[in-house]
Amino acid sequence: MKTLDPFSFSHAAATAELEDFKTLLDSKAELSEKYELLPFFRQHRHLSLLIGSASLNVSGLDRLAFEYDLFGDFVCDVVLGDSRRNAYALVEFEDARAASVFQAGEKYTHEWGRRFEHGFSQIVDWFWKLDDQCKTGEFRNRFGAQEARFSALLVIGRTGFLPQRERQRLNWRLDRVLINSNKVSCLTFDDLYADLRDQLASLALLAK
Repeated sequence: MKTLDPFSFSHAAATAELEDFKTLLDSKAELSEKYELLPFFRQHRHLSLLIGSASLNVSGLDRLAFEYDLFGDFVCDVVLGDSRRNAYALVEFEDARAASVFQAGEKYTHEWGRRFEHGFSQIVDWFWKLDDQCKTGEFRNRFGAQEARFSALLVIGRTGFLPQRERQRLNWRLDRVLINSNKVSCLTFDDLYADLRDQLASLALLAK
């Protein structure tokens, strides 16, 4: 079983890794989760840790794990944690392709993409499993307390593939759909880059 390992964040390292992320995004329009995106974040650990504070409002992050199993049934691409506050962010990456979020439907309206539905359903299962296990000793051993807090993020697709109307549909769904009272966020990989860039800029100002 993989563990949530201690990890110390470096602003300088994350800044360099952000440039690598921009290079990856600029390299091609479509990117594979399995062969390009997940391996990238696995190799860029400081940038991965920053996802929690940039996109999920989890501060004081000091724990990091990739492909972390949830009690033997499900696997999170990335788990980020604040061990002092017992707050954790669960991240699911999917492909960054034209049909990742929406795909052509039988009528004029685009249908939700197979990859989006797959990723969102995985997050539903994560929250079900956490709720099912929250009173166990194993849960406490993993997350430090039985009152641990969780949030989740689905990163999928590219902004350029989403017309304004489809972005409105995506935002409406995510603003109104809760999973066990937990809000689920969703970003394209371009949106994630912008969030990470802004978070690093904010941290630099605080340091000054």
